[in-house]
Amino acid sequence: MSIEQIEEAIQKLPATEREALESRLLARRFGLHALSEAERAGLTASLDEAERDIDEGRSYTFDQVRQHLGKFRFD
Repeated sequence: MSIEQIEEAIQKLPATEREALESRLLARRFGLHALSEAERAGLTASLDEAERDIDEGRSYTFDQVRQHLGKFRFD
């Protein structure tokens, strides 16, 4: 099956199924499994730390969060 045939088949799907397919493809491309083991461990540790900070009443600005997440590659 060619790319063109796949694209034509996708266009024939109901909108909800197209959206579900798009979500799956994005998750496959950018999901946790796309990270290396070290990147995944670092991200998990960072999220655990953030959860502790929230539980302890500490908060951060959006810019602080973006700067911290910038350490991780999502491409």
